[in-house]
Amino acid sequence: MEKAIFGAGCFWGVEEAFRTLPGVTATRAGYTGGLAQHPTYAQVCAGVTGHTEAVEVTYDPARVTYDELLCVFWETHDPTRQQKTQYASVIFFVTRTQKDAAEAAKAALEASGTYRGNVETAILPARPFWPAEGYHQQYYKKHGGGACPI
Repeated sequence: MEKAIFGAGCFWGVEEAFRTLPGVTATRAGYTGGLAQHPTYAQVCAGVTGHTEAVEVTYDPARVTYDELLCVFWETHDPTRQQKTQYASVIFFVTRTQKDAAEAAKAALEASGTYRGNVETAILPARPFWPAEGYHQQYYKKHGGGACPI
C-alpha cells in the first residue's frame, strides 16, 4: 500500500471522490502543511495554523495508479482559483516519483488550455498529517452529501 495526500477545497467532497475509487483502501480527512501540532477544525478555520484541509489516500498501486489519483484530484476542483490556505489546491508529495508525476500532470494541464487562468496548485513535500475530528471522516457517506461540492 502507498499513501498520497491532496488538498482541493473542503475535504468532505474530496474524501468521497477518493474513497469510492476502486483500489483505494482507506481515506482520512485531516490537516497538513502548517506548523501547529494537533490542530483543530476551529483553529484551521480561523487561519492560525497554516494548515490546509486535505485527504490522505491509502491505495494499492497494483489496482490504481498515482496518475489516476491525480486525474481525480484535478477533476474534483478548479485548480485556477486561489483560495485561502484552508482550502488551497495542493499536492503533498510523499516520494520523488509522486513529485515528478504531479509536476508533469500540472504542466500538461496548463498546456492543454483547459483553463483560462493559471493552474495555481502548489506541489509541496508532505508534512505531518493530522486526522480531522471524527465527525469529518466519511462525512458524505454518513450524511448523504454535504455543503461542499465534489
